[in-house]
Amino acid sequence: MARKARHRISYGMQHRFLPFGVVLPLANSPGGHLLGVNGLAVDHDRSILYSGGRDGVICAWDLALDLQPRADPAEHVGPIDDAPSRAEEPTEPTEPTEWRGQVQAHTHWINDIVLAQNKSALVSASSDLTVKVWRPHGEHQGSPQTLGLHSDYVKCLSTPDTHSSWVASGGLDHKICLWDLNGGGKKLEIDVGEGENTAKGSVYALSVNEGILASGGPESIVRVWDPRTGKRITSFVGHTDNVRDVLINQDGDTIITASSDQTVKVWSVTAGRCMHTLTMHNDSVWSLYSDHPQLGVFYSGDRSGTVAKTDTRGAPELDEGLCVAVCQEHEGVSKVVAGGSHVWTATSSSSINRWADVDTLPHVKYAALQRQRRASSGAPRHSRSSSYPQPTSAPHANGQPAKLIPPGSILPLSNTVVFSPTRFRDAESSTPITVASGRNEPEPHCEADDAVASLPVNALPEESIEGQNGLIKHILLNDRRRVLTLDTAGEVVMWDLVKCEPVQSFGKRHLEDVAPEVNTTESVANWCAIDTRTGRLACVLEENYCFDAEMYADEVEPQGGVDFREDQRINLGKWVLRYLFANLIDEEIRRDEAYRNSLSDAWEQGRMGRGNAPASIQLPSSNLLSLQEQVSLGSQTTPRAVNGTQYPPMTPGLAIGIATPAISMPVLGAHSDVTLLTTTEEGSEYERRSSQYSQSRSSTDKSHDYFSSSPNMQAAEMNGKSLAPPSEQEEQRPTNSPSEGDKENQAKETKEGSTIFGKKFRMSFGSKKLGRSPSVDANKPVISDEKVEDSDESTSAVEKDEDTADNLSGVVQEIRRAYLKQIKDSPGQPVLTGIMPSMPSETPVLKPPPLTTVIIQEDRPESGGVADTYRGTVASLGRDGDVVEKAAPTWLGRLLLWNQVPFKETVKVSFVLQPYQDLLPSIASADGSALPKGPDNELLTNYRNSRLNANRMLRARKILAYVAERIETPPEQPDPDALKPEDYLELYCQNQLVPCTMTLATLRAHVWKTGGDVMLYYKSNGRKPIPGEKTPEETTATNTGPESG
Repeated sequence: MARKARHRISYGMQHRFLPFGVVLPLANSPGGHLLGVNGLAVDHDRSILYSGGRDGVICAWDLALDLQPRADPAEHVGPIDDAPSRAEEPTEPTEPTEWRGQVQAHTHWINDIVLAQNKSALVSASSDLTVKVWRPHGEHQGSPQTLGLHSDYVKCLSTPDTHSSWVASGGLDHKICLWDLNGGGKKLEIDVGEGENTAKGSVYALSVNEGILASGGPESIVRVWDPRTGKRITSFVGHTDNVRDVLINQDGDTIITASSDQTVKVWSVTAGRCMHTLTMHNDSVWSLYSDHPQLGVFYSGDRSGTVAKTDTRGAPELDEGLCVAVCQEHEGVSKVVAGGSHVWTATSSSSINRWADVDTLPHVKYAALQRQRRASSGAPRHSRSSSYPQPTSAPHANGQPAKLIPPGSILPLSNTVVFSPTRFRDAESSTPITVASGRNEPEPHCEADDAVASLPVNALPEESIEGQNGLIKHILLNDRRRVLTLDTAGEVVMWDLVKCEPVQSFGKRHLEDVAPEVNTTESVANWCAIDTRTGRLACVLEENYCFDAEMYADEVEPQGGVDFREDQRINLGKWVLRYLFANLIDEEIRRDEAYRNSLSDAWEQGRMGRGNAPASIQLPSSNLLSLQEQVSLGSQTTPRAVNGTQYPPMTPGLAIGIATPAISMPVLGAHSDVTLLTTTEEGSEYERRSSQYSQSRSSTDKSHDYFSSSPNMQAAEMNGKSLAPPSEQEEQRPTNSPSEGDKENQAKETKEGSTIFGKKFRMSFGSKKLGRSPSVDANKPVISDEKVEDSDESTSAVEKDEDTADNLSGVVQEIRRAYLKQIKDSPGQPVLTGIMPSMPSETPVLKPPPLTTVIIQEDRPESGGVADTYRGTVASLGRDGDVVEKAAPTWLGRLLLWNQVPFKETVKVSFVLQPYQDLLPSIASADGSALPKGPDNELLTNYRNSRLNANRMLRARKILAYVAERIETPPEQPDPDALKPEDYLELYCQNQLVPCTMTLATLRAHVWKTGGDVMLYYKSNGRKPIPGEKTPEETTATNTGPESG
């Protein structure tokens, strides 16, 4: 049997500036990322920049720039002097970048994004294991669709070009997957480490064209694959550290790779080896970008923040090209892209910087011209140690001056080049002049490592696209209802997890300094997991722990018109879920009412349709032939019942039984379930469960501890009844006499009142022990027959569970089956609703912000992670009812519609309760017998008279009330003005006075602070005389007070 998938419910706190997880725009809500940016993509045609961040958000920005590519001199026909240059065009006025929109695409970091399908589809890869596609210009642009899943973080994406209809993804699961963007799913999967004796194989870098695919990772190997078959073509070995990025030219014969070993290598696929090693960077190279078909121009960014532009067009050797330091970021450059005359960089900051690109074409032309002159003059070619040829003045193209690149911004491409970037040649002399001293010196041979740090061409960016301040750290306080968070600006904010909103700001302080000021001495069970990895505060709830925590109702702000019982507790998970899904509950109630009305209308139509039916039918007194007689007489007519079932009539006149008035059950609309007409007695069981939930705790319930009620145990009993309905055979069996029917009802009631164990496993233990015989009562069913019926009943329940969907819609199906049973058992009576959400007296009214994000996720064991099955907001849950019914798990449906919490054993704390220095009477009976029942007829577990256990949420005042009950005789007439036990009794632990509102869990965690049973001592404070109280002089020499505990 397959393992049942676990579900989790997440809800995100609404940011004070940016709503969480919704498609903007919103009024007065600026856009932008909350954390660092990992992916950039430029739509040159629409002048749109897309960014993917560590907050899981994809943003779109209107650039208002001309990003059309310029003509390339390599493609120019004619002299290189006639090739167009960007300097020939006037400087375009730039407008500020405007936020266009954004979408919460992922629940974890976005690691890469690419454009595909004519730039109409934006594909994103995330650490949430998913690859998704967002169509920002399509009809359904609101929600990204999942292309597929990896079993570990997805780190990189690549597509042959922006017009391609497929995309490749690589991840830490050692897999490369090819996805069809037209709905074809996964086209191909490549196992990178297959056939190799290596534990590594994670894919950090990926590049692809129509013919080959190249990948790189931490094993420092560049692997080349055939994307059509998945077969490996070759591998390149040469890097000494992680390969971080890869580029492939259009022809597929050249590959450029960037590595953490501070080098950029150029590989020849045809030669099968490394052709050049470029060392213009002094730190790990993280990013590469090129829009040149032959990679003649490419950009590279490193961990130190340096962005270099390399132009090798027209160079006789690639390492003799021009390399310029374009800009210097304050942090490592995770992504660099270019368009038009601009460059954009992404770092660990939430802002994106735009820099002016460096036009290297005039210098390329000048270098080509110098080489032509040397060739025409017959002069020998300069050695590779000479510096890159530069014009002594600003070059001109068609009369337009070009900007001269500062010599200090030129980087050596190879560490074998003898080149000093701090030198330039004087326009009047060929003698090199040192910038610092101005003296004529012979030009020394110096390695690139000896050169001083290069100066970037751009000192400041043209524009910064500002981001927001996201959360980076949190502390969950002891009450498990409040959280302290720290954002990227250093501001500390306290949030309320129940109200889903921030409640207090502490300014820019250290998080560890604020926590002791606001923390409380409490011990509450964990009921949620806190997540700030996307820069926002998210609370994750799972079935196995979200109902573990409780709080007392007197700690809640007063609600108008709602009275709580003394010491009433509120389940935190149940409370929050009830009002997060309040709109969904309202929608289900509306649908339920419409369904019940349609059932009543259908019954009325069936009854009115037979309004002229005769009160009685006179049957003919003819002797009908049996089936054998008809066959023997050669009858050609096969006896058939009018409903189509082929069997001979068992009694005379059965063939005309259809004339009896019956209820017509037509199709009732979109929410009708006609296939459920044949039902069991779930309806009556459901009504009994409803009445039990509406009543208070039963005094005869022996499943609770002494001090408090346990709604979990009630839920277990409800589960036992609802999941094991009576069988259809028992329902359809005819009653021979009124007495037999009464006996059957009595037997059914006895069965329903059995223990939880018996109801859960449908067991019967009395057939052999009672030893009854059918001869005792001829009309009474034999016990062995009843056992068979139970077996059939269990089988029927299993079949019914197989037909019921394992989600919220399955709960709706059970409710509607109960309605059909009600109509069948009580025709003409109104159909009572089966939806019973919790009332404000049990879960006080909450109003979470409408834009609070709600996410339903499902475990995917085959992929090793989780997948989103629904994403919406508190406000949209009602509108998305059909989707939520399929996505929400059954346990959530039972909670919302039936107020039913999954059963879980109550956590108890053991303690020893003794009088302080024996000044008061002991609670233990003199003969050591078991303690009597409590006020709710519940039993207190007694070991050696004074060793007790109770619910971990029991308050000290309840213990004192129990002590008073044991050591005092209750008055015959209670005095309403009498002192309460906590007014004249005190409780001590570890020589500390225990507050009346402290729970056992808090007492154990913060006062007892050790293992074993908690030692508690009670004493009188003298406000009321207690019978049997002793003075210290009357006590024995043995001191068993707090000091000894």
